[in-house]
This record gives sequence, structure tokens and C-alpha cells, in this order.
Amino acid sequence: MGSPKPRRTSSLVEDELVEFIRGLVENGIEAFGLRDDAALVEVSGAGQLVVSVDSVVAGVHVDLAVCSPGDVGWKALMGALSDLAAMGAAPLGALIALCVPGGAGDGKMALGVMQGVAEAAEVSGCPVVGGDVSSSPELFVAVTVLGTVAHTEGDEDGAGARSDRARGPVPRSGAAAGDAVLVTGPCGASAAGLRELRAGAHEGAAGLAYRRPVARLREGALARRCGAHAMIDVSDGFALDLHRLADASGVGFRLDEVPVAADATLDEALGGGEDYELLVAVGKGELSAFLERFDAEGLRIPLQVGTFLADSEVRLLGDQELERLGWQHRLG
Repeated sequence: MGSPKPRRTSSLVEDELVEFIRGLVENGIEAFGLRDDAALVEVSGAGQLVVSVDSVVAGVHVDLAVCSPGDVGWKALMGALSDLAAMGAAPLGALIALCVPGGAGDGKMALGVMQGVAEAAEVSGCPVVGGDVSSSPELFVAVTVLGTVAHTEGDEDGAGARSDRARGPVPRSGAAAGDAVLVTGPCGASAAGLRELRAGAHEGAAGLAYRRPVARLREGALARRCGAHAMIDVSDGFALDLHRLADASGVGFRLDEVPVAADATLDEALGGGEDYELLVAVGKGELSAFLERFDAEGLRIPLQVGTFLADSEVRLLGDQELERLGWQHRLG
């Protein structure tokens, strides 16, 4: 199976276009660049920064018929922060580029979006350190986040000593045959929430999962410190993102199950996206200690759903091939 091969057509899906872009800027790519959820940038005399950028476009990433401007701001920042979570990084700051339609409510839309950004920043502990404002035909929010995997308070044990070896960002490419496939929680809640909101359902947990998702920053940082071999966030769909991790690592997988969120369908869990749970590869010999650490930290214990395999052509859910279900932009 392996990585999808780019095709020279007038319309490309997202992964194909990224492969072409990699070829164009190959000389400038460093570790993790255009390969992972975030890039690792070496700063002379100051160590490393983990950097990512993400965007939300009205009508593409968010349905304004069921979301407030505040929801848009929240989703924009949390989506970008999820890329840091997938590398095990802690946020340092965010820059927001906000583009709103001219005359949209005399600035009410812009202020509403930034109120949502401020609320997400407070919850995540990620300060907004700069940005830009402009007019545009459609509502558009671009977020750049800066993070670190430097030693933090959470890296110490009760005696104040380092409880884990110093570890860098976790790539997609580190999974090995025999590693357990873990996921930090059930999937499909966001897709189910959008479906219910569009059907006119009253606000509930599913609708909140779509409007106000939460990046798994604590889970990602702990997984890194506990020796996760590879990670990716479930942003475009459990199935598609697991395939991407397997592609980067050159492995296959066999899944026993896929945890489905309450009120969601299996298809929504596999391909709905925007759940921001983390898919994690952990060595079999490290699995028990890994799960115990999550329990000790008071975090939800990740679910083991399968095993990575040496044969990269084998990609199974039960005894059936797992399709690359999920969202990809189609671009000209």
C-alpha cells in the first residue's frame, strides 16, 4: 500500500499536493519539515522550537449556520494546538491572522472570533502574542503556534529528579512492527455533533464536540515523556490519519476495534475528523508502564486498538482492508 503517489492532474488532493511542494522546497526542509504535524526549528543559542500553522475558512472548515464567531475562534486555535499535541510539545504562544468580510456586523464578527480565541487561549495556557487583521470576501482565520519540548515542571518526579529521559518531539515516522496502536479516546463525536446541529437538535455533548473541540496537549506531552514511538492527531479522520502515520513509519497495522463516541456511527468515527484524539505507537514492553502513567496523572487511559505490522501492505480492521476514510481538500 505505502504512501499515495502524486498524480499530475489539474486537481490534487491535499496529500498529493504536499508531496509536490516537498519536491519544490526540498533544499529548505529540515527535521520534521512538511513531514509531521509540526516543524522542528533550530534556533541558534536557544534550542528548538516546534512550529505549526493551521487555518479555518468559513464554509470549508466550519459551518456558520450552526457555529458562532466565538466557536470559529476557539476551533481555529485548538486545531493549531492539536498539531503541537501530536508532537508532545507544550505551547509558548500563538499568532492570529484574522480576515473578515467588510462591514460584517460593524466589527462584531471580528470581536466575536477573537473572544473565542481568548477563551481557547486561557483554557490551553497558550498566550496570543501577535497577529494581523484584514478584510476579505470570506471569514478566514490563520493561526501559527510556537511550542517547546524543553524540560518543564511535569517532567519531574516527586523528589524533583527527571523521571524520564530527555526526549525530542515525537514524529509520525517512529512506529515499529509489534508496537501497540493506541488512541486517547473514542472518535466520531465532532462529526456526529455537526450532523445533530444541522438537524436542529438542541445543544448537547455531541454539538459541543464540534463547536468547541479540545487539543490533547497534556496527553501528548505525557506520551512523549513516556517514550511514545510515533504520534499523530485525529484531525482529518481516524482511518486517514492512521494510514498517514503508517506511511511515514513504513509499517502496516491490524486493528481489533475502533472506539466510537456516543451517538456517532462507525463511519463518523473512521472518517469524520476534528476529534483531535491522538493515535500513538508504543512498544509492547513499555505498554503497561505507559498506561499506568496516564492513570497516575489522572488522564483518561488510552485504548489499545491494534498492532503495527512489518508488512506495510497490510492495513486491516478485523479481516477487512481499512480504506483511507477522512477529509482531504481537493485543490487546483
